[in-house]
Amino acid sequence: MPSSDAAQPPPHSVRRGRPPAPISPEAGPLHRAWLEPVRNVHRTSGLTLDDLVDRSGYSKTRISELLRGNGYYPAWEITFSVIRALDIPTEPMRRLWTAAAREAHKGPEWIRQCIEQVAHEAEGPPLPYQAFTDTMYHPYLEYARAFLLTDRRARGVVAETNDILWLSWSEATASANLNRYAWLLLRSRVMLRTPRHEGHPDLRAAVFSTREIRTRQDPGHMIALSELVDLFDAISRLPDDQMDVAVLHYLCGIPDQRIPHVLGLSPAIAHAVDHHARATVEALLDAPDTRE
Repeated sequence: MPSSDAAQPPPHSVRRGRPPAPISPEAGPLHRAWLEPVRNVHRTSGLTLDDLVDRSGYSKTRISELLRGNGYYPAWEITFSVIRALDIPTEPMRRLWTAAAREAHKGPEWIRQCIEQVAHEAEGPPLPYQAFTDTMYHPYLEYARAFLLTDRRARGVVAETNDILWLSWSEATASANLNRYAWLLLRSRVMLRTPRHEGHPDLRAAVFSTREIRTRQDPGHMIALSELVDLFDAISRLPDDQMDVAVLHYLCGIPDQRIPHVLGLSPAIAHAVDHHARATVEALLDAPDTRE
């Protein structure tokens, strides 16, 4: 989840009582994908553990374990009872819970039985959320594909991002910059799955998906390939915002005028970031010993 740019909740909304215990280190990244938004909603709801006990019907010990990601992966029944008590939407939560159950090595039959034990009505997303995610779908997908290479993986991570955003919609819209909040969320989910090379995201394989390499058959093909590998490797070594601008523009083909809106940056800042990115890439390409 985004942290540095997301707005903190107003003081009056902080939950009563002791601060929650940290999430267990045993909770996997997909488990955290839904657990962190649930904890945030609980923290800002004003409800105590005793309140959740009264509303859900489960013991304080079991709810505490669920909110810490401690012990066995929670069944859908108790998870649903807690999110219903917190007024968290079911549809995105169920998808995230299912993905995390697979991560926790739960079998398809266990997952199916858990879900079938709970009856609920389908719900539609908020219209502003739907409009926002529809607008951002293409640039988000192209960015994810640049790092993850396949349509299936890219679509999966965008869908996961959108589900987390749905769970966190109230927090996202209360932040100082919705576009920035959502972008940092997408970026965090993409980077979670991106291979690393010398401590940086590995963009070298993205060379082979470029039109220039796919269509060229002349003897200079290998020279162009080598130059692009060096270029993409240099882009991957840029600071976060500079890399994102370069990837969206040069790898994804997103028009310059759309990039600030996608990243949640002002046009002036996005222009300055692009200018610094170009200068940094040139310096990296002119200094081959920087990788040694």
